[in-house]
Amino acid sequence: MDDFHATRQSELHGGVAPWAAGLQRPIRQPLAQNISVDVLIVGAGITGSMMAEHLARPGRSLCIIDRERPGFGSTAASTAMLEWEIDRSLVELAEFYGFENAAEVYRLSLAAVAGLYRLAHSLRFASALQARDTVYLAAGDRGARDLLAEHEIRKRAGLPGAYLDYKTLRSEYGFDREAAIVSPGSAEVDPLLLSHALLTAAAARGAVLFDAAATAYDSGGGRVMVATDHGYTIDAGNVVLATGYTMPDIVQSDLHKTASSWVVATPPQAADRLWRDNALIWEASTDYLYARTTAEHRIIIGGEDDDQVVDPEARDALMPAKAKILLDKLHLLWPQAQPFAEYIWSGAFSTTVDGLPLIGPVPGQARIFAAYGYGGNGITFSYLASRLIGRLLDGQRPRQLDHFALDRRAV
Repeated sequence: MDDFHATRQSELHGGVAPWAAGLQRPIRQPLAQNISVDVLIVGAGITGSMMAEHLARPGRSLCIIDRERPGFGSTAASTAMLEWEIDRSLVELAEFYGFENAAEVYRLSLAAVAGLYRLAHSLRFASALQARDTVYLAAGDRGARDLLAEHEIRKRAGLPGAYLDYKTLRSEYGFDREAAIVSPGSAEVDPLLLSHALLTAAAARGAVLFDAAATAYDSGGGRVMVATDHGYTIDAGNVVLATGYTMPDIVQSDLHKTASSWVVATPPQAADRLWRDNALIWEASTDYLYARTTAEHRIIIGGEDDDQVVDPEARDALMPAKAKILLDKLHLLWPQAQPFAEYIWSGAFSTTVDGLPLIGPVPGQARIFAAYGYGGNGITFSYLASRLIGRLLDGQRPRQLDHFALDRRAV
């Protein structure tokens, strides 16, 4: 059995993000009795909602539980930059796991964003996901030579993109950086709208959302018995854990860690003050910066990630200082912008030392599956996790799961 640790949504993020005001939100029902289902999903954020939409189907009983408002935890703190490029460069990942394995992971990520695009538009919700290029800028300790090496290994892996030297980058995009890689195939979205649209689609197929939290798991029999904070139990054929960075004690990984990030959204800018094609921007440096625009022409810029600051009060206390740093960096990156903050927020997120997610069976826990450790690729890897775990529940065992195994050896 697993000990219960309550984490409030207020601990997952602080401040206010500019997402999805006025939504018709999914309704949670009280859990008023013991129930039995084929599939239980624990967590109703973006990963849980992605799982629910994909796994809900006729003839399969499915429920989702969450003690708080769906999507208003870590999902609400997301910048929703749906990049296929991973926190670890392909050069680094190839050094860890070999070229073929690293290239396959990158291709899976590229395909996941394409799948997300099709899924989001099939849901027909407002502010549907928009395709975007990424501009990966030389910065800090990674200059033009490093980016050229990254571009060459990406070409070898069959990945799209073009290398831009200083002169070309300056003339085509206006960024004063040594070099960049510009790649198609990424996207952006409003994360709350997407999460709630997915839950709505799952509910239309019979999924039920309960106001409850799992307090203990017992997978010793042929099914999984899950105790809840209301005193009732859920007897599940399979359980999918999608609880963000708050992992129950039954999930262990030497690769996992929690970090904090800070984000600023400017007031709407004049359209001619935004960069070309509203591309997603991120830096190649270890302490990278990332930026995107919104449908209202705001600039969202974030970064300053810190895995030493995980206490919610300490994280939120840093928001004014971090906002000033981010606005100063925005001015250096894009002097045309009006560098003022209309929204400031911070959030805790789950990541791994190798930049790859934790997806698949929980070692030692029959019929319990996990999806964690997404880093900067949260929604992209949420989609990938839903497809891989979906195949597990259908009786298949995708070999790609080996890349993301919870008990893989630490690099």
